[in-house]
Amino acid sequence: MNSLSNSSSPYQSDYGHAQTSTADYSGEQAKATRPMTVDDVVTKTGITLAIIIAFAVANFGVAVFINPGAAMILTVVGGIGGFITVLVAAFAKKWGSATVTLIYAALEGLFVGGFSLLLSGFLVGNANAGALIGQAILGTVGVFLGMLFVYKTGAVKVTPRFNKILTGAIFGVVVLALGNFVLAIFTGNSPLRDGGMLAIIFSLVCIVLAALSFMTDFDAADNMIRRGAPSNYAWGVALGLAVTLVWLYTEILRLLSYFQQR
Repeated sequence: MNSLSNSSSPYQSDYGHAQTSTADYSGEQAKATRPMTVDDVVTKTGITLAIIIAFAVANFGVAVFINPGAAMILTVVGGIGGFITVLVAAFAKKWGSATVTLIYAALEGLFVGGFSLLLSGFLVGNANAGALIGQAILGTVGVFLGMLFVYKTGAVKVTPRFNKILTGAIFGVVVLALGNFVLAIFTGNSPLRDGGMLAIIFSLVCIVLAALSFMTDFDAADNMIRRGAPSNYAWGVALGLAVTLVWLYTEILRLLSYFQQR
């Protein structure tokens, strides 16, 4: 959910993370053909997002033309597999691995495709399903570009206090979501996801946190480029951005579905 750069990248920001001098990764840089550039980040992120979209469309096609049940199985596999892949990247020191990033993209694409089908009501014949998905995509792109503008203008600084507050808030949201999931299993009640006022507020909080997470993603990429990180580390940046983008998209789509139900 939050940027992977907070926990797994050795190239941390000047603002409050463990700093790493150029001497600390000179060995890694020697293995790379060249230092990372903005073009590397843009290209790797573009490839990652293209794969997510391709697999999302593929799962959409499975549901429409083959079997909706099979599509839902792929959705569950994609969601669980994507989560495990992110854990591998964060804790198994796989930052910068093209393989890990692309596997995540494929799995998360399956999840996004199925999730979009369910939340938009496409499978039950909702005539506005396509418009709902389109609005969620536009909203996600708009927030991304808006936060990039905010970061570039320096309107919000990524400081140690910013990172601590953001991390704490995201941790709190995760705990609440897990608690809501357990409650739903044992009681059938899901106050944070049932479309009520509390669910709307929770989704809005998640959207704000996802938007702010872009700041740490941008800051991590900026610092890696300035410090001459190996070019393969652009895959790690792409993974972090993809995680945040998927989180933002799913929350925006969920929020729109609440308003449609009303």
